[in-house]
Amino acid sequence: MQFTASFRSLDLEDSDVYISANEQRFRMFSSVEYEGQLYMTPQNFIESVTMDEPKSRRHWRSLSKQELEQILSDTPPVWKGTSTLFRNLRDRGIIAYTEYLFLLCILTKPHAGFKIAFNMFDADGNQMVDKREFLVLQEIFRKKNEKGRKGDAEKSAQLNMQLYGYQFAPVTSVLKSDIQEFAPRSYWDILRQSTSQALFSDLAERSDENIMIDTTLLVHFFGKKGRAELNFDDFYRFMDNLQTEVLEIEFLTYSKGMTTISEEDFARILLRYTNVENTSSYLDNVRERIAEEKGITFDEFRSFFQFLNNLEDFAIAMQMYNFANRSVGQDEFKRAVYVATGLKLSPHLVNTVFKIFDVDRDDQLSHKEFIGIMKDRLHRGSRVTYTDGSVPFATCVKTEIGKHFRHLRRRYEENI
Repeated sequence: MQFTASFRSLDLEDSDVYISANEQRFRMFSSVEYEGQLYMTPQNFIESVTMDEPKSRRHWRSLSKQELEQILSDTPPVWKGTSTLFRNLRDRGIIAYTEYLFLLCILTKPHAGFKIAFNMFDADGNQMVDKREFLVLQEIFRKKNEKGRKGDAEKSAQLNMQLYGYQFAPVTSVLKSDIQEFAPRSYWDILRQSTSQALFSDLAERSDENIMIDTTLLVHFFGKKGRAELNFDDFYRFMDNLQTEVLEIEFLTYSKGMTTISEEDFARILLRYTNVENTSSYLDNVRERIAEEKGITFDEFRSFFQFLNNLEDFAIAMQMYNFANRSVGQDEFKRAVYVATGLKLSPHLVNTVFKIFDVDRDDQLSHKEFIGIMKDRLHRGSRVTYTDGSVPFATCVKTEIGKHFRHLRRRYEENI
């Protein structure tokens, strides 16, 4: 129990150890630990994406092996998934830090991107994802920390233990450069096989050592024995259900049991997690410019956030209007949304958005007035400017896999 004492006394807020916004938020909202590693419960995760801070300052509760086994035994299979999964599980589940990042990614991913996300995990191309393929997510993130953290070495080691389950970076790398020799075949055949070998070789070594700890997400996807496989339909349903569940929670917080929320409350939700300092001016816009309150339905609310997940494509459409020196009114806005996302926003919803964000009240919406603000909202408080050489998860994955693919291509060209 000597380790537990130092574990709990670790104070990173005032230390010289670098900690990212996501890491800080995970530590702030997590409430349990097992064998020195921190975990969120499903309830913790919901709070982390719908609240500014935890309801109360909590101490990490230590789980015993028996408690963890009981929690995982109650986890439903993925084919029983619903849009109330996290609310039903509440505190009976554990979510690791790398899974937390994966779930955050889901919340901001458009439906059209679900297949791309699935294919990233499906390394052998059989249209199914097994547990070992899914665990590459964690291994790539461990790879990011192999060079160590900046700052105090002892506190860095403790932080790695809390977030990843190890104190010092593993000696071996998941992205090995020593790849077995292969005969020249199709470039993509070689790419698929060799990527699988490189990604899974180190993972297999870890599995033999029994240091992989099952989590609620792993059991949900791959069963209690870890032998089930995840197909795209179930993966799509899980991602869609998670997005819906978080939106339902936010909506119900303001609807108070009614079928609509007020336009002003809609504005309050949109302005959360943004860099807008004076939100009162936007709320005044709503009060003064919307004479009759009609309310925003959940379907309208959900469609708007589905649109936000396609914000980058929409921004390109908006730029087309700017290049043509055309102003963006409500009709142009609706058309740009439909062209970029395939979504049809209701006239009342679009009118409400204009009344909120049209600061100069010229009945036009500029890039600065809308897109700049909404990009911050999309990241739900986790967006951070990287000024010290660290990189976000998506960039890390692209960089590491990109390096590996370039290496494979060179090897392939040498054997032609």
